[in-house]
Amino acid sequence: MKPILSACLLISLAAPVHAAPAINIGAMYEYLDADAGTLLKRVRNSGDSTAFVKVAVAEIVYGQDGQPNELPVGTEQLSLGQINGLIASPARLIVPAGGMQASRLLYLGPRDQERYFRVRFSPVLPDKQNAFDIGDAAARQYQDSLSAGVNVLTGYGAIVIVRPKTPHYDTQLQDGANSYTVRNNGNSTVILDAFYDCAAAGKTCDTPTKHHVLPHSSKSFIKVDGHGYKFELIEGSSRQAVAFGQ
Repeated sequence: MKPILSACLLISLAAPVHAAPAINIGAMYEYLDADAGTLLKRVRNSGDSTAFVKVAVAEIVYGQDGQPNELPVGTEQLSLGQINGLIASPARLIVPAGGMQASRLLYLGPRDQERYFRVRFSPVLPDKQNAFDIGDAAARQYQDSLSAGVNVLTGYGAIVIVRPKTPHYDTQLQDGANSYTVRNNGNSTVILDAFYDCAAAGKTCDTPTKHHVLPHSSKSFIKVDGHGYKFELIEGSSRQAVAFGQ
């Protein structure tokens, strides 16, 4: 059974800080529907210094054991039109304090089956190693503006789900002896949105979460007396309210 996709928070420690960038990439999950090939990912900087952001893409590929592996997607063959995957353009962003910049995510490749990509947005120091050649003097001035001590540069990883050309949804809701199960027999990911884990006949619920169930996999929830679950099942453009044990 394939694990559910998860986005990630990336923290890079470089050197207490008075001035620092603080980026926000919006939604942690993005979806490229069958009729779409691009999406725009906006990066906002609510900090009080410029953010120099590297954008890196890796494809998430599941092995025969169901475990995910991440394979970097390069852009060196872009000019030859040989890219097979998701690319980010531009892959370097300079986001001013209080400002916003965007990177366009473009998918090039077959769509006979669903594919998954992790896109990392990582603030870095603007040196030649990170491909921000702003000059040595400017780079030193920027580093000096990040006060002495420990400067925390926080990045984020977003998941992009590229749906197949012809999505087919076949979700089975199963009420078993000891658990409730959502089984995805289709060829595209289904979403359990606004998922509530509730006790006391639905009067007390945990903070809502979101789950993704990949094709040919399932998600189960343990049966407990007086306990229930409710969520919105999303299959493409279709939405359905579901409640287990309530």
